[in-house]
Amino acid sequence: MIGRLTAPEPRVLEQVQVVEGGLDLWFNEAPNLHGETVEGTVALLFEAEGKAARGQLRLQGKPVSWRVQKSDGGLLITLVAARPLHGEWAGAEDDGRWRVQVRLHE
Repeated sequence: MIGRLTAPEPRVLEQVQVVEGGLDLWFNEAPNLHGETVEGTVALLFEAEGKAARGQLRLQGKPVSWRVQKSDGGLLITLVAARPLHGEWAGAEDDGRWRVQVRLHE
């Protein structure tokens, strides 16, 4: 019983939404995040739980693949294309949930 009172609720990725120029990632609470661009691939590691998923979006008419996978450090989200990508991300509370906006550019 005491463990439930002192342990925080796990942060959970609830939804991945494809939007113009990137992704909106919806969490139940603000997760810790580490992101970087590695050899033209955008990689984001969240201290959160969630389900594996994958999909595609279009950036300037060209396909970009995204993938959510579980890793030792939490959830890893990668975005990759046939050309080098760069990304920017920012999180904010939105209607009682936490939204991380990932925007891509070449």
